[in-house]
Amino acid sequence: MRNEDRARRLAEVPPIGVDAMGARADAAADPDILRLENLDTDLRPPQSALDASRAALSDDDANSYLPFLGQAVLREAVVRHIERLSGHAYDPETECIITAGGLNGVMVTLNALVDPGDEVVVTDPTYIGMLNRIRIAGGVPVQVPFRWLDGSWQLDLDRLGDSIGADTRALFIMNPSMPSGACLDEAAWALIAELCREHDLWLIYNAAMERILYDGRPFIHPAALDGMRQRTLTIGSASKELRMIGWRVGWVVGPAAIMREIGLVSISDVVVPVGIAQGAVAAALAEPAQDVLDAVATWEARRDLIVAELDGLPLRKPAGGWSMLLDAGALGLTGAQASGRLFEQGQVAATAMDNWGIAHGAQYVRLVFSNEPVERLAGIGERFRRSLL
Repeated sequence: MRNEDRARRLAEVPPIGVDAMGARADAAADPDILRLENLDTDLRPPQSALDASRAALSDDDANSYLPFLGQAVLREAVVRHIERLSGHAYDPETECIITAGGLNGVMVTLNALVDPGDEVVVTDPTYIGMLNRIRIAGGVPVQVPFRWLDGSWQLDLDRLGDSIGADTRALFIMNPSMPSGACLDEAAWALIAELCREHDLWLIYNAAMERILYDGRPFIHPAALDGMRQRTLTIGSASKELRMIGWRVGWVVGPAAIMREIGLVSISDVVVPVGIAQGAVAAALAEPAQDVLDAVATWEARRDLIVAELDGLPLRKPAGGWSMLLDAGALGLTGAQASGRLFEQGQVAATAMDNWGIAHGAQYVRLVFSNEPVERLAGIGERFRRSLL
């Protein structure tokens, strides 16, 4: 036996931190702790999804391994959803598979595309769970930093262009980005499309939060850009926009030839996504757009309350998504130190960003605002000031 206690490919796969902070908060069993450490939400899924879930419990067809790549009703609902957003039609049989959550979709896509040593360009910061999936697939993440300029995160477009090399296989972009809440503008998307076309690259588009946009920001689907339908793999999820975290349903949509390979990897991984959940997600996707807009308005109000209460602190206001970053480094602290103080002195559970970025990593702490109502968030400024100042 080797002396190492784990496979060599895990040598650069660090822990994510969220689970440790979540376990600490659970163990404290203190209802006054604000749970800002994990991407949960208290907003319920659409009623149609709950009804369909209950009906599926007695449906024998939902208690089956088949079909391996997802039930027809959901695959059809997903491609209709993507067509509404991108303007492109997709074949539900050959250009869509259903996965066991969005990050399972990320994992099977990376395993279908990436050979050992291939580089995958991502933003800095990026959720460490996505960075780790690149590494586990044998790839090398190349992080391009956001910059905090004029009150918003902006992708460094010069660095993005310079990041492409002979070993680059794909750009892996989430918009809004997690954990920063940065949103790409037209210029950033245009450069991403240009780089993919010029260098014959795939765009792996994590669309899990794509409609969670604040301050009236416009929505842009990259597959709609010139020449990008055949290069874009859209990975979606029911967890965020539809608030169906426990259902564990996601999807991958893209060109038929590569989808055959992604489907093969998917069958070789979890075999089949949760049967009793798929009809429910199809029902939720059929809901009017107002369902998501109402949820976004609630999350935006929570964001705005935190921003107002933490006025004067080095908080980075997000343009979308469920989380924002506090620059603990500007206060003379590491993210881990700030996280510890917030928990011990402020009764706030928040995760340090160790290993989530190179330019933007250990100096930050992440605040998730999707799981606490404004009534509980009121007074959060006092908690932060007594903990950190």
